[in-house]
Amino acid sequence: MKRLFLSLLVGLSAMILLSGCLALHFEGSKKSSTSNSTTNADEHPTVGQTTTGPTLGQQLVDLQKAKDAGVITDAEYQAQKAKLLENK
Repeated sequence: MKRLFLSLLVGLSAMILLSGCLALHFEGSKKSSTSNSTTNADEHPTVGQTTTGPTLGQQLVDLQKAKDAGVITDAEYQAQKAKLLENK
């Protein structure tokens, strides 16, 4: 009996400690009656919301970093940059 109680106590303690570490956001937990269903860029999406890709600026920065690191050539950089700017 003591063994069962001790196991339950340890399990419950672990659940309580770990639940504080998780960053779960449930839909509606941050919404007010006047807000819309979109999230700010610095927030994590809630359950049921889709995420958007990186911004055009971030894509250009990443492309520049790839070119500077030698991962892509200058010609590939120019082609990808033109493609990104065309699709904006």
